[in-house]
Amino acid sequence: MSPKFPHIYIIAGEESGDKLGSALMSALKEQTPCSFSGVGGALMAQQGVKSLFDMDDIAVMGFSAVMARLPKILKRINETAKAVIEAKPDILILIDSPDFTHRVAKKVRAVYPDLPIIDYICPSVWAWRPKRAEKMAAYITHVLAILPFEPEVLKKLRGPEATYIGHPLVSEITPRATSSFSQKETKTVLLLPGSRMGEVKRLLPVFFETVSDLVTRQKNIEFILPAVPRLKKIIEKEVQRSSLPIDVVSKPEDKKTAFERADVALTASGTVCLELALYNIPMISTYKLDPIARQFRFLVKIWTANLPNLIVDYPAVPEFIDEFVRSALLYRLLDRLLQDGPERNVQQEAFKKMRFIFSQDNQQSLNERAASVILGFLKG
Repeated sequence: MSPKFPHIYIIAGEESGDKLGSALMSALKEQTPCSFSGVGGALMAQQGVKSLFDMDDIAVMGFSAVMARLPKILKRINETAKAVIEAKPDILILIDSPDFTHRVAKKVRAVYPDLPIIDYICPSVWAWRPKRAEKMAAYITHVLAILPFEPEVLKKLRGPEATYIGHPLVSEITPRATSSFSQKETKTVLLLPGSRMGEVKRLLPVFFETVSDLVTRQKNIEFILPAVPRLKKIIEKEVQRSSLPIDVVSKPEDKKTAFERADVALTASGTVCLELALYNIPMISTYKLDPIARQFRFLVKIWTANLPNLIVDYPAVPEFIDEFVRSALLYRLLDRLLQDGPERNVQQEAFKKMRFIFSQDNQQSLNERAASVILGFLKG
């Protein structure tokens, strides 16, 4: 009789989750023979997952976008939960997208109370709706956390146990040397208005005003806007209409080159702030809520939305939200950040501390650590 290999059901709800899932599957296969089912994209398909449906059906972010596609999302939640229950896997792994994956987990938990359910990427209970943590304990067995403070936060909030495994960006990004900054004739400003159409529409006009004002103060500046491919044409059209000297790029290699050249960044709040900090790029963080989400601002409990600030526990990066996203503020701060001085130094010292906090005395890679935790529940 042939041995029974573990059957792992894995659900990713968007492109970043597909990337994480693919790397995790590879690490799991290196440690033990196993089979996979689930929901994912092209990268997970290469590792052996035949997706239950096209991942784009549920790859929506933002309150307004979710509401617009709610009937289809609810249908996919029910389909996915039914498929997991029928598959009777040895373990269920959820990758981010909690609005989708957690609803599936609740339905599965009602049928299989002893099934290990692992949540890869902790929902931001530390930022808003902290009571979610305690509710998660009813249907999540363990959390794989990628931010160093998350296990302790979950413990305080009486959520599920968690293991900090490291952040995928830390091993991918090498911080740039900044010693040549003062000698550069032309300084480079990154413009990062976001990856979703709604946030781009809300931030781009203010970013344009800021660029227009800044070029009156400093002459030798180049502006680069790395756009996600699906938004590149729309953004290019807006840039042409503005007649501003902004270079729009979208290829991954062009984005990497832009980050390596950048001296400062004007950015939308989000994971990109962590990416900039790892590159050692001083920044200004901005965000404008959509009209519906603005009604729920009272649910936000955190003192900052900027990840580098949260990790070092100090407001090193200036951030502006909603009515405070004003070009008159932004261009004056950018002007200061484009000069050697305390504004740059404070941020770069914070980024150095952040890297130290991220570092672990562990020879395993992030994916090896994640796989080890998961397989521990299978062996248990």
